[in-house]
Amino acid sequence: LRALVNTYDGGPAGIDAIAATLGEERDTLEDVVEPYLLQIGFLRRTKRGREITKQACDHLGLKYHKTRPTTDQPALFEKQQ
Repeated sequence: LRALVNTYDGGPAGIDAIAATLGEERDTLEDVVEPYLLQIGFLRRTKRGREITKQACDHLGLKYHKTRPTTDQPALFEKQQ
């Protein structure tokens, strides 16, 4: 989780990128680590990658900030100002 926060600003980040950062096998992360973190609500799996949750930040004593889209294009149902 700290690698996700420190390296990828909380995500989203792809599983291969996280595995490379940790020096761990992708299969180990997907089969052992990820299911546990998902179950306890510390990790969210999205189309764009893995993201840390508010619960995980609270547990680690970190400030949570929602991830923002990497584009200036508004979301489909987002009101424009």
